[in-house]
Amino acid sequence: MIAIISRLTDQKGLDLIDWVMNGICDENVQLVILGTGDAQYENMFKHYQWIMPDRVSANIYYSDDLAHKLYAAADSLLMPSRFEPCGLTQLIALRYGTVPIVRETGGLKDTVEPYNEYEGKGTGFTFANYNAHEMMDTIQRAKDVYYGDRREWNKIVDRAMAADFSWRVSARRYEDLYRTL
Repeated sequence: MIAIISRLTDQKGLDLIDWVMNGICDENVQLVILGTGDAQYENMFKHYQWIMPDRVSANIYYSDDLAHKLYAAADSLLMPSRFEPCGLTQLIALRYGTVPIVRETGGLKDTVEPYNEYEGKGTGFTFANYNAHEMMDTIQRAKDVYYGDRREWNKIVDRAMAADFSWRVSARRYEDLYRTL
């Protein structure tokens, strides 16, 4: 299950999803959307739910309770933002062990370490360019690991849950910086 928990606006890269929706929702994936926003995107996800009811669940409303249930239940979080100054959604996903699939921009690039199979590193899957096919390739790569190497997927989940973006860590870094100056 891939979750999208978001405001439904242009900023969030939802046009990319529209371009490759059939590829995302193939026989192995369920997509669950939670959020409100621009009517264009609300209607887009309602449409996909109507034509693929066994693959798409469009929850066009706000619910903090359901958001937390989705973080806990989903395998991945999709966040292909056009720009993202900070981003809390991916931080919450990391804490829950929901592997982020994100575009490398702003806070997403700063907080989601790309999976590197050769070094055994990474907390999620990333793509650089604002391109639907590059996003689809990244989703496919995540699916390949999920279905083909569950042990490696579980290691990504463990690293994601161990990531620490607390103020304690930031304060220590600032303290170290001041000491070196």
